[in-house]
Amino acid sequence: MLNWLDVIRFARKGNPNPARRVEKSKEEWQSQLTPEQYRVTREHGTERAFSGEFCELYEPALYGCVCCDSWLFDSREKFESGTGWPSFTQPVLENAIKYIEDNSLGMRRVEVQCNVCDAHLGHVFPDGPMPSGLRYCINSVSLKKVSTTALQTATFGGGCFWCTEALFLALNGVESVVSGYSGGEVDNPTYQQVCSGTTGHAEVIQVIFDSSIISYDDLVRIHLHTHNPTTLNRQGADVGTQYRSVIFYHNEEQKAIAEQVVAEEAASFDAPIVTEVSPFQQFFKAENYHQDYYSRNTTQPYCSIVISPKLQKMREKYASKLKKDQGEQLLAQ
Repeated sequence: MLNWLDVIRFARKGNPNPARRVEKSKEEWQSQLTPEQYRVTREHGTERAFSGEFCELYEPALYGCVCCDSWLFDSREKFESGTGWPSFTQPVLENAIKYIEDNSLGMRRVEVQCNVCDAHLGHVFPDGPMPSGLRYCINSVSLKKVSTTALQTATFGGGCFWCTEALFLALNGVESVVSGYSGGEVDNPTYQQVCSGTTGHAEVIQVIFDSSIISYDDLVRIHLHTHNPTTLNRQGADVGTQYRSVIFYHNEEQKAIAEQVVAEEAASFDAPIVTEVSPFQQFFKAENYHQDYYSRNTTQPYCSIVISPKLQKMREKYASKLKKDQGEQLLAQ
């Protein structure tokens, strides 16, 4: 989950890499967009308050960029801010948005653009609802309703998140994986605090996935079979409640699926499954050096000795579930 410190860091030190780039000439944009769309997205304009199509629309939807169709916001992160513009607490993916310091109009603000095509979307402010505290104030005309959203969130703990992150990133239909901490009693814990075993948190991954491509049922099964769900508070040499096997469900449907899959898979193991199935409450993103750890540290001993063999086994067992690009690239390393 992004917070204001992340926004400032991106604006001042560089934005995350986009999934792709779309670049067109002025004439091409003008031929594609309405005059108002062009004015706002390509000339950094602002639509009149309370005039936008999506200002008061809250039905389930995925909002994309009107210029390039890239996914930007999920209606589940939409809230009524009373400002007259659609407001969101988070982008759908961390790299969906570009952040730029804006000192125009005698104010210090942070402009948000589509990270794929640089379309002006609006601004982000640190006065939104918790836990993120963010308010993405967006022009309706910059958005298009792409579809009824198929994006969902899953949260799993299965030992060190360096390993679980690498495994789930390789799956087709998984849009993003963020390492962090859940299930504890301390707000914004540090890695050192979690490792002490005193905060109650588990090392987890927060997975955003497209349920039209990969089901929650599949993710739960893969989770169970890519770590040891029969060892209580332990994964190999990693011992402690922070390494417990856990599924944090986000709704009653996920709870029912998780409990059913655990029951169905019990016969696949030589010992009872001890995986905890608990309601999701809060997720705290881990420090930046934990993110994308395997892809940045493939030659480190832990990666080559522990993670690479697990990826190889996953390649053999779940070949049909892997991404053709990222999955094969990771598994070839």
